[in-house]
Amino acid sequence: MTLHSLNQYGPEFQIKCISSLLSHKEFLVNIHDIISEEYFENPAHRWAIQEILKYYDKYHTTPELETLKIELQKVDNEVLQISIKEQLKKAFVASDEDLEYVKEEFTNFCKNQQLKKALMTSVDMLKMGDFESIRMLVDNDLKAGQDKNVGHEYIKDIEERYKENARKTVPTPWDKINEILQGGLGNGDFGLIFGNPGGGKSWSLVALGGHAVKTGQTVLHYTLELGEDYVGRRYDAFFCDVDVSKIGFYKDKVEEIIPQLPGKLIIKEFPTGRATISTIESHISKCTNMGMKPDLVIIDYIDLLSSRRKNRERKDEIDDIYTSTKGLAKQLDIPIWSVSQVNRAGAQDDIIEGDKAAGSYDKMMISDFAMSLSRKKEDKVKGTGRLHIMKNRYGMDGLSYSLLANTSTGHFEVFPYQTDLDDEAATFAPKTKSNSYDTDTDARQKAMLAKKLKEQQGLFEFERK
Repeated sequence: MTLHSLNQYGPEFQIKCISSLLSHKEFLVNIHDIISEEYFENPAHRWAIQEILKYYDKYHTTPELETLKIELQKVDNEVLQISIKEQLKKAFVASDEDLEYVKEEFTNFCKNQQLKKALMTSVDMLKMGDFESIRMLVDNDLKAGQDKNVGHEYIKDIEERYKENARKTVPTPWDKINEILQGGLGNGDFGLIFGNPGGGKSWSLVALGGHAVKTGQTVLHYTLELGEDYVGRRYDAFFCDVDVSKIGFYKDKVEEIIPQLPGKLIIKEFPTGRATISTIESHISKCTNMGMKPDLVIIDYIDLLSSRRKNRERKDEIDDIYTSTKGLAKQLDIPIWSVSQVNRAGAQDDIIEGDKAAGSYDKMMISDFAMSLSRKKEDKVKGTGRLHIMKNRYGMDGLSYSLLANTSTGHFEVFPYQTDLDDEAATFAPKTKSNSYDTDTDARQKAMLAKKLKEQQGLFEFERK
């Protein structure tokens, strides 16, 4: 993009855009999805664009001058009022001769303004030396207005809908969850697990990643809280079925089992609050270029990412992070799993509902699949808990399941919902430091418990097939 192109879309061009939008509804319809008031530098221009878009969204047409005059009375800044009046006068008297020029150049105008915004956002990244993220940010923002795909032609594309493997999924370790997800989390999907602190959320991500590796998938696991080596030890514990606190005594077992895994696992640590979703996107691109394109991405955990749009309310930053993560999953056509906290009220509930998402209910709404992991103090002692399906784009939600959880190995067992698991569930709980640990004995105990629970399924209060 030349210096000329950077300068040619200044105030004069922008007022021509406003004039064209006010006088030609079809032009507004065509560019509605790509226009933003942020592209306009003059506060009066931004006000006009905001009012035009607001009016169109409500009435599906362009506002008249009299309508804008009424809205103008609500502006409590006298200086801004005067400026808006002047700019509206220019817009309404502008010649229609400029319409075709504006139409031709509007996409380039969007690219230009996106580039300016990207360069401003890149200042903080430049200080950190994060040049790859800057490149990715600029590349993405330059794509403004380039999407020419009309969409799925329903009548013509019947065969496309029913192609074998039309929806590629990465299964979870839990059959009950795979059933309601129609196979697992699909490419382009964003999955969330909500839970209380210390309830096993990070271990559930290890279980998801470990299962994918066992089935031959390539997994990228981003850790924003724990070190790479420690997360690696958790995966060792998962694959070897050994208490993570004792995995150091089983190095021979690790060296025997891990090289035999059919998939690949990359664990990448980013400092808390330093990485953005663009940072992760950049790393994914690097791995892809090295022949390690991921089948599954895991972020532990998403709330520790930083928003690239600073100086806003934290809620707005969080919503931006979640929206960007969902966008990344869609753009790269891969599933992404992450976890998030529940609020204080939710931490005390046996079944955590969707309104207990900490920080923003929009978190759950942005995701494609969301479930809660409820494990109170007594659950952590017994090795029990409950899963609740908060949202599911691909099937039923509102379902609840009983859970046996070993947060020393990352092994979770999911059963039809029962209010009170047998006392023998304690055999599935992590061993205390005072107890000796025998992996063979522990495996037999778990097998016996699973068999007993299966026999009792007819007595469970709730089961969905």
